[in-house]
Amino acid sequence: MITEIAIVILNFNGKSYLETFLPSVIEFSPGIRIIIADNQSTDDSLFFLRQNYPDVEIILNLENGGFAKGYNDALSKIDSKYYLLLNSDIEVSRGWLDPLLNAVNDDKVAGCQPKVLAFHNKSVFEHAGASGGFLDRNFFPFCRGRIFDLTETDEGQYDNEQEVFWASGACMLIKSDVFHQVNGFDEDFFAHMEEIDMCWRIKKLGYSFKVVPSSVVYHVGGGTLAYNSPKKTYLNFRNSLFMITKNYEGNLFFKISYRLFLDGIAGVLFTLKGSPLHTLSVLKSHRDFYKFLPEMLKKRSELNKTSYKEANLVGTYSGSILWARYFKGILKYSDLNFRLFKK
Repeated sequence: MITEIAIVILNFNGKSYLETFLPSVIEFSPGIRIIIADNQSTDDSLFFLRQNYPDVEIILNLENGGFAKGYNDALSKIDSKYYLLLNSDIEVSRGWLDPLLNAVNDDKVAGCQPKVLAFHNKSVFEHAGASGGFLDRNFFPFCRGRIFDLTETDEGQYDNEQEVFWASGACMLIKSDVFHQVNGFDEDFFAHMEEIDMCWRIKKLGYSFKVVPSSVVYHVGGGTLAYNSPKKTYLNFRNSLFMITKNYEGNLFFKISYRLFLDGIAGVLFTLKGSPLHTLSVLKSHRDFYKFLPEMLKKRSELNKTSYKEANLVGTYSGSILWARYFKGILKYSDLNFRLFKK
């Protein structure tokens, strides 16, 4: 039986988050199917769920393949018109679902995200998605309300609904047929940047993504992997190179060479700041990028056969967000040159 919408929460040793945040999901999602996809947890998450929330469905993944494989495995078993992918460390608010469902009524809209604010400071945007995601000319991601590690105070300045380049995997509503059309997330990513890669692949088919700020959620962030973790640095640097190799349609040698150069500068800066483990993470990310390069080039070739000749580039910024932040001193999305955004 196909249901209209399934809320799917990926869990790995997240009992404390389930205790804290699952009640809000249940309260503000009446009558909606809620599923916990468990990635081989070793805490007592499952016992807690069975004892306290017997009506919540549980899918047991056979291995912990990270965010990407965890969702792919679980969603392959769920018949629903829409999937609502939700991190376990998110508090939702009253009326959060209807605006998202209204946004995907358009045949061209593949998915959307709400406004994401910080749980511990609810007046500030949260890093993972803020009010919609964009990519600059070198494919560094940023958001309305967040440039690199700087997050803005939410004063309603980004409350208009609009098309974006990518929607946050922390809370994303997506049409199930589109998700499966592109074979979901790339499991080689394991975690981080996989939602941007998937959104890019979907946009190559002519679809779009939106941010819907009338829907609001509150995200702890870094619940599974802290934002200052060297492993997170490794995954972000490696997966960014994966994503560019697969999806960029211009001179790949030039673009990758330039990104490797910029990564090298970042590695030096990590060392100067006394973070040698992060420098090592950058080096490891480059080593493993070369290891996976043949596979990524193969995927690039396959994508070129199935994508439209002209991808939907709305949400790209033809300037450099690095230059804007570190050389021009721009701290807010609203201070960027909007003539440089593809519309």
